[in-house]
Amino acid sequence: MIPREILAALRTIEIHTARLANEQLSGTYKSSFKGQGLAFREVRPYQPGDDVRTIDWNVSARMNDTFVKVFVEEREMTVMIAVDLSASERFGTQRAPKARVASEVAALLAFSAIRNNDRVGLILSTSKVERIVPPKKGEKHVMRVIREILTFEAPPATGARSDQGGSGKRVPKLGAATDLKSALEALAHVARRRSVAFIVSDFFASGYERALSLASAKHDVIPVVLTDRREMELPDVGLATFEDLESGEMVLVDTADKYVRAHYRAEMTRIRDTRRQLFFKLGLDSVEVETGGSFVKPIRDLFARRARRVRTR
Repeated sequence: MIPREILAALRTIEIHTARLANEQLSGTYKSSFKGQGLAFREVRPYQPGDDVRTIDWNVSARMNDTFVKVFVEEREMTVMIAVDLSASERFGTQRAPKARVASEVAALLAFSAIRNNDRVGLILSTSKVERIVPPKKGEKHVMRVIREILTFEAPPATGARSDQGGSGKRVPKLGAATDLKSALEALAHVARRRSVAFIVSDFFASGYERALSLASAKHDVIPVVLTDRREMELPDVGLATFEDLESGEMVLVDTADKYVRAHYRAEMTRIRDTRRQLFFKLGLDSVEVETGGSFVKPIRDLFARRARRVRTR
């Protein structure tokens, strides 16, 4: 039996994201991603201006006239959504914790995909790959994808508190550490054909760079970076105790010290810039989604940006 609060969360996300996928993303999604190739549809009589390389010589010989092959783009794609559910996804000082935003983003992407008859698969990871849902079609399958995220339970990090966050909304019971390398390696085994792969994480991890490079060589990889504005700046609140959500380590910090705040800001800026440079170097389209803002607008802007680039090719 699915607990009542999870059913309520599922219903809320379903109604909200399905409507958004229909109203705001239906056009840009389809034009953002190229199909897997060309599929033969029919032959027809040759017309002036047709490419002579498309002439079907066998049919032309039988019909005693010139016929050409007609091809259409094979639209059906596989969309894989890899969601990081490590303990750092518990963080969120704005509208909702990152884990909740991750479930909303995944639902929006999944509903956009099935509206275009694409298949959707899911990879859940923490310090290891926790769960894999093979790609399928249909709204029931999308609801399973969302349910797998919301009902995910893993041993909590040492000293971790409730996953409920300050929003009062249901979020998964998260795992401890982050290992994006394993999730990216699993992508190669689950999706053997070229796929569109959304990696939803805060990317506070290391050692995944080579795996990301290899995955992006085979698939159309799109990092979806979950951020919170409080991550970039320490507030001046005097002495404060901070907890590492993934290790449980506690540290006392004097936030009144301007040099401490400046060092923290510089280090977080370095991490952000290094991540952006990696994505740029690999030629990846990436998008940043804030916990306090709209999760729809960044995705819509991403699709529009890609659609413009496809049209100009």
